Amino acid sequence: SPNLTIKEGSVVDLDIKHSTIQSVLTERGEKIFSNSVILTTGTFLGGVMHTGLEQSSGGRIGDPSADKLAQKLRGLNLKVGRLKTGTPPRLNKHSIDWSLLSPQPGDTPTPLLSYTSQASERPEQLNCYMTRTNQTTHRVIFKYLDESPMYSGAIEGVGPRYCPSIEDKVMRFSERDSHQIFAEPEGLDSDLIYPNGISTSLPLKAQKELIKSIKGFENAKIVRPGYAIEYDFFDPTGLKHSLETKTISGLFFAGQINGTTGYEEAAAQGIMAGINASLRATNQEAFELQRDEAYIGVLIDDLVSLGTKEPYRMFTSRAEYRLILREDNADMRLTEKGRKLGIVSDLLWQKYQDKRDATTHEILRLKKNKLKPNSREAKKIKEQTGERISNNISLFELLKRPKVLHSHLPQGETILAPNAVDEIEASVKYQGYIQRQKVDIERLQRNENTPIPDHIDYEKVVGLSNEAKQKLSEARPESLARASRLPGVTPAAISLLMIYLKKKRQAVG
Repeated sequence: SPNLTIKEGSVVDLDIKHSTIQSVLTERGEKIFSNSVILTTGTFLGGVMHTGLEQSSGGRIGDPSADKLAQKLRGLNLKVGRLKTGTPPRLNKHSIDWSLLSPQPGDTPTPLLSYTSQASERPEQLNCYMTRTNQTTHRVIFKYLDESPMYSGAIEGVGPRYCPSIEDKVMRFSERDSHQIFAEPEGLDSDLIYPNGISTSLPLKAQKELIKSIKGFENAKIVRPGYAIEYDFFDPTGLKHSLETKTISGLFFAGQINGTTGYEEAAAQGIMAGINASLRATNQEAFELQRDEAYIGVLIDDLVSLGTKEPYRMFTSRAEYRLILREDNADMRLTEKGRKLGIVSDLLWQKYQDKRDATTHEILRLKKNKLKPNSREAKKIKEQTGERISNNISLFELLKRPKVLHSHLPQGETILAPNAVDEIEASVKYQGYIQRQKVDIERLQRNENTPIPDHIDYEKVVGLSNEAKQKLSEARPESLARASRLPGVTPAAISLLMIYLKKKRQAVG
C-alpha cells in the first residue's frame, strides 16, 4: 500500500485537547501526530493472566500488558469495565495417540472465503480430531476447584457465555458425564495442538492431571499451560456508529476494547474503524452499515445501542433480517459500497458487474420461459424430482418448488458461476418471505430517518418511565429506530417520543 508507514512501539499516552485527539506518545518518547487514532487493544489493557492462584501482568503469554495506556483511558470520560477470556493448554502433536481419537474432516468441497479465490490456491487441509472428557477428568476439576481463580473470587470479569471454561461446564452441567474436545492443529507447520473445549485457569499441576485423564492424551505433553486473562473494556454505548468515541473527537475503538470476543467480530470492527478514521482524516462523512445491509451493521448497532455486560459474539439469530443477509449475496449487498469508498479493485468490480448482469438476465429468462405438461423437459423433471407439471408453468415458478434445483431446469446460453446459482435459487425459493422482510425494513427506515437531537432532555418527555428516561439518556440514540432497540424502551415509549419530537418541530416551524 502506498504511503503506509509501520512503526513498532508501545503507546503509553494520548494527547487530547478540547476533547479532540492530537497525537499518541510511545514508551520511547516519540510523539506521532494524528487527528484519527484507532485503538485495537485486544486483551492488553490492564491485562492480568491467571493460572491457578498465580497472577501475572500481561496481554498474553510472552507479551506485556498495556498498563500505562489503561491508566490514561480510565482517567477519561469513558465507562470502563472488566471482562475475561481464557485459553486451553497447548499440546505437542507428537505426544498424542491419534488412533484413539475420531477424525473430524472439514467440508467437501473445501469452501473458499472469497468469490475471487481459486480452488488451486487452497492450502492443504488438515483434519481435526475429537475426544471427550470423562468422569475422571471431572473429579480432577472438582479436586482443584478451590485453586481456580474463577471460583476463589480472584477474577471479577465476566467470561464469554458461549465459550465457557471446562470448570464452568463441569459445574453448570453436572449431570453430563463428558464434554467434547476438538484437537485442532494450530498451523500446517506447527507442532502445537489446540484442544478446543478445555479452556482453563486451573493450576499447572491440575492441568497435567486433567490432560492425562483424557482418551488419547494419556501421554500428551503440555507445551504451554492454559490460563484466564482479565482486561479492561469500555462501554460501547459511548461510541457512535462509526466507532468513534462520542466524548473524544477522532478517537476510534475496535475489537475487544468494545466488549466483543472472537476473530470475526474484531475484524469487522477493524475494517469499519479503519474506513471511518480514513474518512474523518479527509473530512468526509462517516460510513455506516445498517442492520438490513450486513451482519457488521447488526454487530455495531447492537453494541452501540444496547451495550454489553459480557463478551459479545455475533450470531445469525441476532439479525432480524437474516433472510436477506445471506452468504450468496454478500457481494451484491456490499461491493458497490466498497467501490464508492475506493477499497474494491478494478478486477473485483468487473467480476461483480459480470455476476450482477448474469443473475439479472437469468431471472428474466426463468420468468419468460415456460414448460408445457407432457413435454420432454417436464417428463425429465418428474423423473429427477418427482414433481408433476399439470399446467403451463414458468421456470421461475417451477424453481420455487422445494425439490426443484436450478440444475434440473432447461439451461440458458450463459454459464453461471456456482455462487450466482446459489443466489438465484435462494432469491426465487424465498421470494415471498424476502418481500415481507423488505416491507418490514421500509417501515423501520421511516423511523430510522426520524433523527433525535443529541441535546434532547428526556426528562421533559411526558409519560416516559424512569427506566426509559435512564436508558435513552445513557445511550443518546441518533434515531427513533435505534431508540426502539434499547432494552426497557417500549413501543409505547417510542410513540410518546414521536409525539414529543413532532411537537418540537411544529414549535420551531
